[in-house]
Amino acid sequence: MIQLHYYPSTAAMVPHILLEELGARYERVLVDRTVDAHKRVDYLRLNPNGLIPVLTDGDLVLYETAAIVLHLCDTHPDSRMAPPLATAERAHFYKWLMWLTNTLQMSLIVYFYPERWMDEGNASGVAQLKAHAERKVAGLLDQLDAELARHGQPWFAGAAYSALDAYVFTLCRWTRNFKNEPPARTRPQLGPYLQRMLARPAVQRVLHNEALAAPFV
Repeated sequence: MIQLHYYPSTAAMVPHILLEELGARYERVLVDRTVDAHKRVDYLRLNPNGLIPVLTDGDLVLYETAAIVLHLCDTHPDSRMAPPLATAERAHFYKWLMWLTNTLQMSLIVYFYPERWMDEGNASGVAQLKAHAERKVAGLLDQLDAELARHGQPWFAGAAYSALDAYVFTLCRWTRNFKNEPPARTRPQLGPYLQRMLARPAVQRVLHNEALAAPFV
């Protein structure tokens, strides 16, 4: 059986939503970051980077959120969570998936963990980097909003819901407590879009499974 190694409100929410949308049989395995479970030897055997999530399925051990997303789409082709192979739509799906993980998510990681890029004790440097990252993310959220405005359809890739929506929702959710820049929900397209996401039963199940409290976005 598929196992999703997760911690609430992390990038694991992306495959968590996708698994619920697929109706797949799986079980959740909590990796409790509050006690550094992601740094323990047994977890590092699954992901030597000590990052969450990891998906296991028999002998398959897979980390990197975008890779897990692609694997789930490819092993559940009837779900149509990704466009058909060798189409322009599939190419744009790859583009946005890579952009979400490499550009938006990475900028958010810098915002949440600026001390990783600073010498210990450099409080002013940490504050400056955090502010720059928040500003960078704000511009990227504008890009998401512009894409929704461009095609005028309900879901991020257009008329059809896809795995991209789980990723966009999760990363937009991370901005809900921004202080100096407007969070995703304040934008004219992203605001209604996030409400459409919240209305999906699979998303509601994930919020319940992860014991998350409002505000959700």
